[in-house]
Amino acid sequence: MSSAHPLTLQVANAQVFSVLTVQGQHVGNLKLIGGIWKFKAIGYDADGSVVPGGGPLTDRHNTTFANADAALVDAELRF
Repeated sequence: MSSAHPLTLQVANAQVFSVLTVQGQHVGNLKLIGGIWKFKAIGYDADGSVVPGGGPLTDRHNTTFANADAALVDAELRF
């Protein structure tokens, strides 16, 4: 998987970051669960409703990270 556009993190709260493409597409959340950062994929259906575990990174759902580092998340999840 490769893309010309890196993924970025946007703070939602102390335990959640939104994962966004450079175009601002929300593709998931990075959540601190039990001391481990887990990527939770997000997609949207035709009506704009959230599809948990869906979207372009559905195959990366539940990928874990030692910390919420944007460069690491981008390198691991970039599509």
